[in-house]
Amino acid sequence: MMKDKVFGILQRVGRSFMLPIAILPVAGLLLGIGSSFTNETTIATYGLQSILGEGTILHSLLVIMNKAGSVIFDNLPLIFAVGVAIGMAKSEKEVSALSALIAFFVMHVTINAILVLTGQVLEDGSVAADVLEGTIAPVCGIPSLQMGVFGGIIVGLGVAALHNRFHKIVLPSALSFFGGSRFVPIISTLVYLLVGILMYFVWPWVQIGIFKLGGLVTNTGYFGTLIFGIVKRALIPFGLHHVFYLPFWQTAVGGTMMVDGNLIQGGQNIFFAQLASPDVAHFSADATRYFSGEFIFMIFGLPGAALAMYQCAKPEKKKAAGGLLLSAALTCMLTGITEPIEFSFLFVAPLLFGVQVLLAGSAYMVAHMLNIAVGLTFSGGLLDLFLFGILQGNAKTGWLWIIPVGIIYFLLYYFLFRILIKKFNFKTPGREDDAEETRLYTKKDVVERRDAAKNKGTDTSILITEGLGGFENIGDVDCCATRLRVTVKNPEKVQDEILKQAGARGIIKKGQGIQVVYGPQVTVIKANLEDYLNVLKHNTEDEK
Repeated sequence: MMKDKVFGILQRVGRSFMLPIAILPVAGLLLGIGSSFTNETTIATYGLQSILGEGTILHSLLVIMNKAGSVIFDNLPLIFAVGVAIGMAKSEKEVSALSALIAFFVMHVTINAILVLTGQVLEDGSVAADVLEGTIAPVCGIPSLQMGVFGGIIVGLGVAALHNRFHKIVLPSALSFFGGSRFVPIISTLVYLLVGILMYFVWPWVQIGIFKLGGLVTNTGYFGTLIFGIVKRALIPFGLHHVFYLPFWQTAVGGTMMVDGNLIQGGQNIFFAQLASPDVAHFSADATRYFSGEFIFMIFGLPGAALAMYQCAKPEKKKAAGGLLLSAALTCMLTGITEPIEFSFLFVAPLLFGVQVLLAGSAYMVAHMLNIAVGLTFSGGLLDLFLFGILQGNAKTGWLWIIPVGIIYFLLYYFLFRILIKKFNFKTPGREDDAEETRLYTKKDVVERRDAAKNKGTDTSILITEGLGGFENIGDVDCCATRLRVTVKNPEKVQDEILKQAGARGIIKKGQGIQVVYGPQVTVIKANLEDYLNVLKHNTEDEK
């Protein structure tokens, strides 16, 4: 029971990370295009001075794009504070967001005040000469302890807990105006003033521990990269991979590096800091080892597995299986979203998923060994490869290695999957028993489901509600990139068959936490489901 409760909490934390993470592709796009086409070497190499040189309209526009992308990465702690608070709040999320914003500034201003009082930060805002480099950094213009994204997460989780506890509080009549949701920013301010004082004393020790953990990961070299890749992919079925990889991408656990005089923490942050720098000859493969390998198995490897499953399908079911697998393979190659392919064999052939985990983990290590340093914003698809590999040039990224290595991985996936499917007669798409239907998820099906879901109270939303045990059984509703994440009161009431009728590709249960895999269109499904549930809620209240 305790394990189920922990899983449920981690699931909610993981899905709350998805809101701030979702902005990274746009920020990366702006930064990638802006930095690529304002780079003096690129302009000179291709003779584009008259079009992109300084003083041209395009150059000015690209500089603006570069800065617009940079400001998001520079302020990720604040974005995570607000995003996590929204994701973890059970209702009135806008109140939680405002409270998190207030609490974030109160915490860092409190820390700043103590730093000034102790002489570590001078009155003009500069850092004293005897302070250890990198321990103090500007946070939204406030010199404070270098807490990074962890600082934002501490605020987001804490404020959400306060919000869920106090947003319905009833105060005495004389103070009733400050009750309910208005009390949340008040209590958040008071609590995070105290948290700021506490962090001044505690965080330096936490920071030392983080640096040591980061050093441990870095010092394990290629083996550490392998373990990271294996663990990340193994967590995919549980939806906890966001909780695992985020510290490596965004904090000192993933390493630190001085870039243009600034101490940068986290693999992804290091890459984008180097991307914005004009003085980097080759991006750091030690920083990008947490994601460069994804291009190998997402663009090449898993499509090889899809081809193997297609060729192993029964002749009469090949057409249906082909539609499903082609759609999943293209999604994987273009966007780096792997779950449509992975869930096509995860439940019917766990051994194949084990093979996928090992091969994917090894791809991270191989990319690290070959000094491939291609960055990404969300996942390793062709779009990110083009922006952060091809456009940056092979000299900086080593992206050309991805092609021959990718071909090898395509063949490995293809032959291993084909051999294992035949040997163990796995019921992959197109190999189901004759009585079972091979679902063909074509564009037409998606459009039909989308159109049906627009009518509140019909089709998809009704089926999902019924499959989750009815309106009264549903608690929190949220989603990540491909999954509907729901907390239910009684998991025994969940009916898998009804959820599959609503288009579910996979269902994962852990205690009261239910994850229903739909694919990239899940955000629309979630929005329509919430609209439908709100209608039911209002109808129930009217009846009362």
